[in-house]
Amino acid sequence: MGQTMTRRQWLGLGATLPWMTRLAAQPPIPTYDRPARVALIRGDDRRKNIYEALKLIERDISPVLRSKKYVIIKPNNVSTRNPLASTHADALRGILDFLEPYRKPVVIAESSAGNTWEAYETFGYTALPNEYKRLGVKLVDLNSEGLFEVIHVLDADLHPVPVRLAKRLLDPDAFIICSAILKTHNTVVATLSVKNMTLGAPLRSGPKDPNKWNDKRNYHGGVRQTHYDMLLTAQKMRPYWGAAVIDGFQGMEGNGPSSGTPVDHRIAIASADFVAADRVGIEAMGINPEWVGYLIYCHQHGLGQYDLSKITIEGEKLEAVRRKYLLHNDIDRQLKWMGPMEELPPKLG
Repeated sequence: MGQTMTRRQWLGLGATLPWMTRLAAQPPIPTYDRPARVALIRGDDRRKNIYEALKLIERDISPVLRSKKYVIIKPNNVSTRNPLASTHADALRGILDFLEPYRKPVVIAESSAGNTWEAYETFGYTALPNEYKRLGVKLVDLNSEGLFEVIHVLDADLHPVPVRLAKRLLDPDAFIICSAILKTHNTVVATLSVKNMTLGAPLRSGPKDPNKWNDKRNYHGGVRQTHYDMLLTAQKMRPYWGAAVIDGFQGMEGNGPSSGTPVDHRIAIASADFVAADRVGIEAMGINPEWVGYLIYCHQHGLGQYDLSKITIEGEKLEAVRRKYLLHNDIDRQLKWMGPMEELPPKLG
């Protein structure tokens, strides 16, 4: 006997979606049921918020952290000049404060869309090695380092194209911490931890490379492809992810991820489950979780928990921190990933 399934049920998210139904002649595919824990902190000190969020999930990450040789912190430096668009140095200090008792060497590593070292200097990261000498903090420009592994994603013509992912972010000896921000986005509705990792990993030419190239551009072949290409990248990177930290002390609304306006939100989020951390962030921003395709895909493929009923939130109550972020001017076009394709290839065979 066949079953009628809505798209939302098919994705394992529970209630009915009004805009699409799915008929299935077989039993539903099992959904990702692993529970997740997310820390949610609200306070007037950015650095302290980050530290306290990590302390709340310490029991979830400490065993793996202790087993690794060193720590990588991946900030978000999509802009090298606008501090609102980029990870604040005090957010990094909150992470480093948490890491001090573990005495693991720390590498802060980024592949900026611009000049990574310009971002490090502009945002004050260069002061951190002297402040945390016991951790041996080093700053690394992944573009200049130039080490990579190759995966293939889909371009605008649905052809597979190779992209180079920073090899350091695929290091089994490293405990990788994502230091993300609450921001709206111009292509995929919102950018938090999963977006920071998957679009921070593709490399571009270093400042001394005479040939200019940028593999990040391969992720912008179309609104559908971007979500799917992020899933492909997350599948490659997920085994190496340690902890997601999202700084919402001052979020960005409107025309993110680089040109939006500030939201005085004063929260911090942390979890060993990047997808769960992002779901809590999406809720805190007042964004419809059904709109963020790449996170739904990651949940569907077992990379993390996106079902809010299976996420335990510790610290602040979610209802107490919800805000309604203004979305990007292009939001209507961004949401076309959900509807039918306007041009379909011929059906053969």
